[in-house]
Amino acid sequence: MRIEQVGSDIELRGVENYRIAQIFDCGQTFRFDPAVHEDGSVTVGGIALGRVLELEQRGDNVTIRNMSVDELDASFRRYLALDDDYDAIRRELVEGHGYDRIMEAAMSCGSGIRILHQEPWEALCSFIVSQNNNIPRIKGIISRMCERFGGSIDGVNYAFPTAQSLARAGVDAVFACGTGFRAKYIIDAAERVADGDIDLDVIAELPTAEAAEQLMRIKGVGPKVAACALLFGFGKTDAFPIDVWVKRVLAKYYPPDFDPSVFGRYAGLAQQYLFYYERYGGLGDERDERNAAF
Repeated sequence: MRIEQVGSDIELRGVENYRIAQIFDCGQTFRFDPAVHEDGSVTVGGIALGRVLELEQRGDNVTIRNMSVDELDASFRRYLALDDDYDAIRRELVEGHGYDRIMEAAMSCGSGIRILHQEPWEALCSFIVSQNNNIPRIKGIISRMCERFGGSIDGVNYAFPTAQSLARAGVDAVFACGTGFRAKYIIDAAERVADGDIDLDVIAELPTAEAAEQLMRIKGVGPKVAACALLFGFGKTDAFPIDVWVKRVLAKYYPPDFDPSVFGRYAGLAQQYLFYYERYGGLGDERDERNAAF
């Protein structure tokens, strides 16, 4: 991969195993909307790390709009998983537990997926919102929460609200964003994080099982929400969230006693491949209108 500053933009050339249409549409983040165009290019716009992030991809070349190389190196190189060796990761998944035709097919279907390195609090709060919900509705709720409780970036876009701001807002205000029964769970999480009862920095250093136990002290956080938060917000790549899509593909293709831990330290990436494969059924970058329920 070559990185070049071109005016106010950054050009990433020769980025392999990297497809923004897949990365931002595989259920790991809810503040982006990929668009696939007739000429085959893909654009993605959204909010990450408190700023507007806009990308365009043509083939193996990715343009990041309005960003300097210094800012890329300081924050977004990690966020966008640009330095993660997915050739080695995919090879380990293939070789780790013997031949698996379903995983091979899933990896081929979602070959450009990478797991973003999101902020822990945003991931935790977002996946509490995701409970018994669908992606368009999740995005709407989070957008309203950001507008009402997050800081303004440019008068149009808003940062993700801090735990402190949500704790101050209270249950009724969060409920008014359309969160429903989840409002009390969001506030419990916000209060625990704000007062230090749940220390996200400490959790990040714990083994995955212990980290999950800590997160499940929060009301309404069960194994699935904890696993999602750990995988997408804490870098715990062995966490394996089981939602309705993954449950479906496991039931369809694997024996009843199948243990996803056989996928090893990258079980979370295996989950993403299976999720994308079941949701899109080999359609690759072709998007449909199905609403994934979590």
